[in-house]
Amino acid sequence: MHYEFSALSDVGRVRSNNEDAVAIHADAGLVLVADGMGGYNAGEVASGMAVQAIGQELRPWLEGAGRGADAAAVRAAVTASVEHANQAILQWAQANPSCAGMGTTLVVGVFTDSQLVLGHIGDSRCYLMRAGGMRQITRDHTWLREQVDSGLLSTEQAEQSGLRGLLTRALGVDQAVQVEINEFGVRPGDLFLFCTDGLTDRLDAAALAALLRKPAPLPALAQRLVRQANDLGGRDNVSVLLVRADGDRA
Repeated sequence: MHYEFSALSDVGRVRSNNEDAVAIHADAGLVLVADGMGGYNAGEVASGMAVQAIGQELRPWLEGAGRGADAAAVRAAVTASVEHANQAILQWAQANPSCAGMGTTLVVGVFTDSQLVLGHIGDSRCYLMRAGGMRQITRDHTWLREQVDSGLLSTEQAEQSGLRGLLTRALGVDQAVQVEINEFGVRPGDLFLFCTDGLTDRLDAAALAALLRKPAPLPALAQRLVRQANDLGGRDNVSVLLVRADGDRA
């Protein structure tokens, strides 16, 4: 399987600094998106540390034996790298009072020949667009999502709530971190959208799908998504990372 990658991160129309971080390691099939939170500039420290630490740990392994590893081995490697990043962020916050309380969401994807191993923490998301249909393949780790899953709130009530950003999991907050990891088959033509909530707070899945259905190179699609989020207010940083599976290229 051949993959194309493109990413774009924008400060938005309201914030003065960008607390999102994105990274693509194409040779390793590794992509990362993080959305930091905390005090003054601490959010960008947390997201940057997460993306850098996980990339530095996973990339060499994936570029070597890891690309041919089975899903269980990739899951274990992702879990270990996330745990190490969590400790690094906690230690930095303890040593630097200005960063106390910082944390970050995370989505990490490892693309192999015909499979995606996908890990996530928090409310940054990954969507899969296949045959014109769009679906979210991550589950938000938020208080509202838990209320919907337990039947205490309807989806409509949750969408109208002012508590959308209340996370139940984040990286760099607690000593123990729980990353949710799942595996997905990849087919030629699949388009994956990784993004922070600066995009999804402005655009629902139907609106995202409508923008992505119009043919364009990946960089142009990324610009289209970010521009639309900004046109709708740009109240937060907006980051998108697109991955397209093109099948074998002999």
